[in-house]
Amino acid sequence: MTQHSAVIVDAVRTPFGKRGGSFSDTHPQDLAAEPLRALEQRNGFEPETIEDVIYGCVTPVDEQGLNIGRLAPMVAGWGDVVPGVQLNRMCGSGQQAVNFAGANLMAGQHDVLIAGGVEHMTRVPMGSDGSGVTDTYFEYFDELTTQGEGAERIAEQWGFSRSELDELAADSQQRWGEAWEEGRYDDQVVPVETELEGESIVVEEDEHPRPETDVETLSNLPLSFREEGEGFHHPGNSSGIVDGSSALLLATEEAAEKHGWEPMARIVQTEVVGVDPVTMLTGPIPATEQVLEKADMDIEEIDLFEVNEAFASVVAAWLEETGVSWEDVNVNGGAIAHGHPLGATGAMLLTKLAHELERTGADTALSTMCIGFGQGVATIIERV
Repeated sequence: MTQHSAVIVDAVRTPFGKRGGSFSDTHPQDLAAEPLRALEQRNGFEPETIEDVIYGCVTPVDEQGLNIGRLAPMVAGWGDVVPGVQLNRMCGSGQQAVNFAGANLMAGQHDVLIAGGVEHMTRVPMGSDGSGVTDTYFEYFDELTTQGEGAERIAEQWGFSRSELDELAADSQQRWGEAWEEGRYDDQVVPVETELEGESIVVEEDEHPRPETDVETLSNLPLSFREEGEGFHHPGNSSGIVDGSSALLLATEEAAEKHGWEPMARIVQTEVVGVDPVTMLTGPIPATEQVLEKADMDIEEIDLFEVNEAFASVVAAWLEETGVSWEDVNVNGGAIAHGHPLGATGAMLLTKLAHELERTGADTALSTMCIGFGQGVATIIERV
């Protein structure tokens, strides 16, 4: 079988609206369609060029049900010719969508795909897709924890202080502010025209970040998951609850050349792992190790990293275990600043990396995410 390369032709996302913010009256299907329209306008393809749309969505119920991956291209005005599928690997869904698309392209099953994700956490609240686990679960696992409690246990296991985690969180906010002011997001964040309370508006900027945040401010916030004095995480060092969508145009190198597209990056390798579901969020550590091993690369060969800031302790533990410098990680701010729209985040992280490779001229980048019930996902890309 012929081995093909999977390249990222273009990558975009909407601004991320804060919970109860500018996207409050925007239907998730409409939000999901926005990156598709932007990719079409920027790259000049006919809808039938797209052989499938693969979209992550972590809460695929109510307004996000009915296979939003299929509905998004229909709502984008692409008619009935473009199929679509929705997948759920919890917080890793958007990145998994890209990884699945890459695998299909490498195998020669498709030539041009779009992969991404959407999550409207205002209109379809997190957790509204399930009521719990079966009793059989406890025949194999002793305890069922929340992600917040998992983050607290990671902080305990690695011996982090609240102030250390607050420093990371404040830095993430400040990095986002600097990146936004310098225009580093200009090529990847597309404005969205919508309505709010009956008035037409244009949403152009992420609404969750607070770049003026400092450690002193964070130190006064009440804890989210434990009693005061017994925990580490609060809203200021945890990811923001936001609404948004993201998508990447992917193709084989041959298809990109045929359509006259100049690729941004190439997918090198992908990985997914399972880990202890109690601490739950340690998956980025082995996912990073294993994706590097599969790619026959050393971590020193990677120039830029995105480690999803679900909670500050997740990133801090990854930094300690890998030995990577914080200066090379989440360089334009992370989910503590811009937020974590569950199903869209993984595609957004790869969008950030593809644009940052192009901006800086760096060669390689790695994205990794923690995932509920103990999983991790990772992707390595290289600048073309």
